[in-house]
Amino acid sequence: MTVLNDSNAAREQFGFWLGMLARQWRAEVDRRLSPFILTEARWMILFRLSTADHDLTQKELARMAGVQGPTLVRTLDWLESKKLIERREVPDDRRAKTVHLTDKAAPALRQIQAVIHGVRAQIFADVSDTEIEQCLAVFKKIGGQFDAFSGAVLDKDIIMVGQGKKE
Repeated sequence: MTVLNDSNAAREQFGFWLGMLARQWRAEVDRRLSPFILTEARWMILFRLSTADHDLTQKELARMAGVQGPTLVRTLDWLESKKLIERREVPDDRRAKTVHLTDKAAPALRQIQAVIHGVRAQIFADVSDTEIEQCLAVFKKIGGQFDAFSGAVLDKDIIMVGQGKKE
């Protein structure tokens, strides 16, 4: 049995806390949006579309959501049946489709943004801007290490979601 020093113990706890807090955060947003029939899969897609800086293909959305194509298609089918999104063929690749918000999505997006803002305000009530900036710096530093694992580039859209709104 290996005895852990304080540094190793903190590093072990880091991943646990990071995962747990991310799940709790999403679960709280999900709980507050449940009266509007917006599951996490649904509101996440709408939110990602609203903050993207370019037209997203279904493949990009699946990658950003961390799901396989067929799983995403079911969610998109539901959103499309409610007239919240529309899919369009990509002119250069008829197999690919981009996903677009409709005008009918605006009220849902306002609700999603209000809930996310409310949860964020509560979560960060006792956290200073300096602490948040330090935490972000650590996240970005760790994120850069994932490049070394497989040569794959970390999805910057996931890290920066909400930073720039698509016009």
